[in-house]
Amino acid sequence: MKIADNVFVALSYVLTLDSGEEVDRSQEGKPLAFITGSGQVIPGLEKELMGMRAGDRAKITIEAEDAYGPAQEDLFKEIPRSQFPADMEIEEGMAFEAQGPQGPIMLVVKSFKDEETVVVDLNHPMAGQRLNFDVEVMEVRETSAAERAAMTAMAAGCGAGCECDTDAGGAPACGPGCECG
Repeated sequence: MKIADNVFVALSYVLTLDSGEEVDRSQEGKPLAFITGSGQVIPGLEKELMGMRAGDRAKITIEAEDAYGPAQEDLFKEIPRSQFPADMEIEEGMAFEAQGPQGPIMLVVKSFKDEETVVVDLNHPMAGQRLNFDVEVMEVRETSAAERAAMTAMAAGCGAGCECDTDAGGAPACGPGCECG
């Protein structure tokens, strides 16, 4: 079976930047699993995987526009130093997780405007980067009823921090704190 829209794919991969720096990889024996067309992987990677079969290997380069997009200047924000713990030594390049209106967000200290103002970057850490994937397709198959039900639940707002699953009948069965089932 070939990778097409709405199929289950399991993929082993190594992700590097143009510098050669490895930034991510699938765990040994635990490939990345997703359903095509569901928005679970970056669009450029999904597009390049189309037509591949289990056992296929490829080196795939994804331009920033088809990955996390270009870095956006309007996502550099000035934050008062008082918003950080007083005893914390803050340095350029430090990454923090903060709570945003739609859940956790990553921010990176870009620079200091002055002693009282920290400039942070709210872009995705890989925004503006060309991504190089070395992939092996481990599995391609039709989706199950339970997988389709879980995708429907996620599309309804479930999944961001939720521990969603399906019950024996394929209906969404969410963990504590979820409101999607």
